[in-house]
Amino acid sequence: MTTNNDTLFRPLLVGDLTLRNRILMAPLTRARASDRVPNEMMAQYYTQRASAGLIISEATAISAQGYGWHNAPAIYADEHIAGWKNVTDQVHAAGGRIFVQLWHMGRLSHPDYHDGNPTVAPSAVVAPGEAHVPSGKKPFTVPHELTTEEIAATVADYAAATVRARAAGFDGVEIHGANGYLIDEFLRTATNKRTDDYGGSIPNRLRFLLEVVTAVTKAWSPQRTGLRLSPTMNGYGMEDEDPAALFEHAAKALSPFGLAYLHTAESIRPGRIYNPDAERITPIIRQHYDGVLVTNGGYDKQTATAAIEAGEADAIAFGQPFIANPDLPERFRQNAPLNKPEVATYYSPGSEGYVDYPALAD
Repeated sequence: MTTNNDTLFRPLLVGDLTLRNRILMAPLTRARASDRVPNEMMAQYYTQRASAGLIISEATAISAQGYGWHNAPAIYADEHIAGWKNVTDQVHAAGGRIFVQLWHMGRLSHPDYHDGNPTVAPSAVVAPGEAHVPSGKKPFTVPHELTTEEIAATVADYAAATVRARAAGFDGVEIHGANGYLIDEFLRTATNKRTDDYGGSIPNRLRFLLEVVTAVTKAWSPQRTGLRLSPTMNGYGMEDEDPAALFEHAAKALSPFGLAYLHTAESIRPGRIYNPDAERITPIIRQHYDGVLVTNGGYDKQTATAAIEAGEADAIAFGQPFIANPDLPERFRQNAPLNKPEVATYYSPGSEGYVDYPALAD
C-alpha cells in the first residue's frame, strides 16, 4: 500500500475520457435553479469545483412528468439547454469535466407539479413521508401505475434528454437509478407489485432499467454513459426481498454495455439515506461487474485511498465534502483541513452556503 497521495491522483479512463484524478463530485441537489433553468450562480458553483476528476451534476429532470423538487433544474426544453450550456462552457474553460444526472422522480414527485394530476410509478404504492413543493412540504400521494405504452414513452424521454445533454455541452450523462426514484422503484419488491413483463422476477424488474440504458447509450454512446444505483438505501419505504441477488443480476446484465462507469451509493458510516446498518452490496457488484466502478457514502481521504488500493472501487465520489470545499482535491493533496458544510443552507435560495465557501487560496 502506498503512503503518499498518488492513489487518488492517478488518472482514470472512463469510457473514452481520461480523468485527471479519482476524486469525483457526487450529484447533489441544491435547489438554486431559476424556474427549472440553470443560472449564472450555478455556473459559478460548478466552475469553483472544476478540479474534480469528474463533476456529476445535481439530479436534472428529463421531462415535466419527471419533475418534482422545487427549484431543481431540468433538461427537457430549449431554455434548459441554454442554461446548462453556460454551465458546461465555464466548467470546461476551467479544465473540468461534467456529466449531467438524468432524473425521473416517479412517485416521489407531487401532483402540485403536475396541475393536480397524479405522479407515476411502476405500481400504485404510496411512499411514506413528504414531497418538497413550492409551498413547503406535503405528504406523498398514491401514484398512477404506468401502462406499458407509458413506460415506452418514458424510455424515449430519457433518450431525448440525452440528446439535449449533448447539445448542452456535457461530457456525458449519468442515469439516476438510485434513491427511491422511478428506476429504483421498478427494481425493488417494495415498490414494484406488477404482474406483467415489468414485475415479479428479477429479470422483469430489471427490464425498465435495461431499456433506459439501451436507449441512452444509443442516443449518445456507452462510453459517455454512467449509472448510479443505491442497493441498500431504505428511505421512502424502499426495500427488496433479496438485494444481493437483484444487484448481482444487475451487475452481470450491465457489464456487456461497456458503460463509462457504474456508481454505487452505500454508506460506510452512519449517513442520511444509505442504510449503514445493512450488509453492503457494492462488493458483490464489484465481483460481477466488468467495468469502472465508482462508489460513494461517507468516505474521507484515508478511506477513499484504502478502498481504491484494495480494489474495492476505481474512484470515489464525494458529496458533502465538495459542498463546503470547492478545492477538495487540492486540500487532499496538501492534507489541509476541510471546511465544514452548513446543513441549513443545503437547499436555501441564494449564494450563502453555495458559492461562498473559501478555497485554500482565499
